[in-house]
Amino acid sequence: MDLHEVQNATVRFLNDANTYLERIPGSSIAVRYIKSSYQNDPVRSAVELFLFLFAVRYLLAPKYSTQKKVHLTDAEIDELVEDWTPEPLVAVPTSFEELDNEKRPVIVGPTGPKSKLSNGRTVTNLASFNFYNFVANETLKEKAIQTLRTYGVGPCGPPGFYGTQDVHIKTEQDVAAHLGVPACIIYAQSFSTISSVIPSFCKRGDIIVADKAVNFPVRKGIQISRSTVRWYEHNDMEDLEKVLQRVIKEQAGKPLTRRFIITEGLFENMGDVVDLPKLIELKLKHKFRLILDESWSYGVLGRTGRGVTEAQNVDATEVDMIVGSLSGSLCAAGGFCAGNEEVVEHQRISSASYTYSAALPALLSTTASETISLLQEQPEILTSLRERIEAMRAQLDPRSDWVKCTSSVDNPIMLLVLKDEVIAAKNFSIDDQNQILRDVVDECLANGVLITRLKPFPLGLGANPRDAGWQPVPALKVCITIGLTKKETEKAGVIIRHAITKIVSRRK
Repeated sequence: MDLHEVQNATVRFLNDANTYLERIPGSSIAVRYIKSSYQNDPVRSAVELFLFLFAVRYLLAPKYSTQKKVHLTDAEIDELVEDWTPEPLVAVPTSFEELDNEKRPVIVGPTGPKSKLSNGRTVTNLASFNFYNFVANETLKEKAIQTLRTYGVGPCGPPGFYGTQDVHIKTEQDVAAHLGVPACIIYAQSFSTISSVIPSFCKRGDIIVADKAVNFPVRKGIQISRSTVRWYEHNDMEDLEKVLQRVIKEQAGKPLTRRFIITEGLFENMGDVVDLPKLIELKLKHKFRLILDESWSYGVLGRTGRGVTEAQNVDATEVDMIVGSLSGSLCAAGGFCAGNEEVVEHQRISSASYTYSAALPALLSTTASETISLLQEQPEILTSLRERIEAMRAQLDPRSDWVKCTSSVDNPIMLLVLKDEVIAAKNFSIDDQNQILRDVVDECLANGVLITRLKPFPLGLGANPRDAGWQPVPALKVCITIGLTKKETEKAGVIIRHAITKIVSRRK
C-alpha cells in the first residue's frame, strides 16, 4: 500500500468517525468547544486531553492495597502474642502506696458519724464529707425513694438527647436562684464538671492564669484545654497582678485572645479562702474572665451556704462562671456551672461531660434540690457545724506543739500540717512527713477515730517525679460533722492530738 492509499484510508476513517459522532446527541456542541478551545488556546486542549486520559486510566486500573500484607503462620502469631507486653494503664504502685492499700480500712453498711468496719469494729468517722449528716435525714430518704419509684434508677441517656427530666430543670433553677444568677447547668459527675467547663471555653492559643494550688480536676481541665498557662503564687494577689500585667505586655500587638483567671473559692489542698473582692477588682481592671471553682465552698460558706460570694458579700453575677459540686456537703452527686444564659447554653452543645455522659439520676437531682432548700430554710444547720468546727480546733491547733491548721475557720475539712519548726528541728523530708502522718492515722484508728491524709497529685504514666510540679504539703485531713455532739467532737479531737504527740515525739 503506497502513501496515497494510506492517506485515502485515513480520510475515510475520519469521515466515518465524524459521521458516527454526529449521530450522538450533543456531540456537535462538544466538537465546537474543542475546535474553539484549540484555536484560542491549544495548550489548554492538550492539558485537558491529558487529564481525560489519566481519568480513564485511573478508573480502569485494577484495585490495589497500599499496605503490604504479611502472612504469618499460627506458630508465628502465637510467638508474637507471647512476646508482646501491654503498657500499664496506670503507674506501678510504689511500696508506700502498697502499704497504704493494705492498711486502708473498709466500711461496711451505711456511712455515718459512727461507721462499722469490715473487722467488726465501730469507729467515729471523721473521714467523710457528711458535714450535715444528711445521710441520716429520714425526710430526704423518703423523697429519694418516691423519686426512684416515679423515675426509675437513671435516665440512661445524655441530657441533650432524652436524658433531661423535669427534676433536672428544677435543680438547675434551684441552684441559680440560690446563687442569685440568671442560669445554671448541672452535670452528672462532680470531678468532670470543672474539667469539662474549662476546655469548653478555653482553647489552644487562649491564656489561662491560675493559682498554683488549684485542685486536681482543675488541673486536668487546664491540661485538656491546651491553652497557654501562667501560674501565680497561691492566694497572692500582688503576684497575680504582676502575672496579669506580664501577660498583657506579652500579648501587646498580637491578635486578641480569650483570657481567663481560674482559682478556687475554698482551696481543697490548702484549706484557706480566696480573696474574692480583690480578685474581682483585678479581673475587671485587666479585662480577664473569672472561672471560680466552688466545689468545696458551696454549701459550706456563707449564712445559707451560697459559698464565697455570700461569705465575702460579692454579687455572684460579677463572677463569669461559678462551678460547684452537688456531692459532699449536699449529699447528692454531680456538679453545676452557673452564670449568664450565654455561658450556660454554650455548654449544652460544647461541654464533653454534659454532651456525652448520661444525665444525673433523678433521685440524686431531687436530693440536691431538697438539701439546698434545707440550708436556706434552716441556717441553724450551718451554725451547728461551725460550733463543731470551733470545738475541734480548740483541741488541736492552739494546744498541739506539733501541728497547725491551715484551713479557714469555717472550713469543716481541717488540714493539719507539721509546724515548720518541728520539720526543721527533726530534719523531716516529704517522705518522712507522709510516713509520720500515716502512722498518726493508724494510731487514731486503733483508738476508734477514723481520719485520713491529704494525698499528693498522681503522676502521669512514665512521668519523672522531678517533673511533678507543685504538690500539696503532707497533711492530716479531719472532716467535721454535726452527726456528733460537741462532747463527742472534743473527745475525738483529744484522741487525734494525743496520737500526733505519741508518733511525732518518738521520732528523733
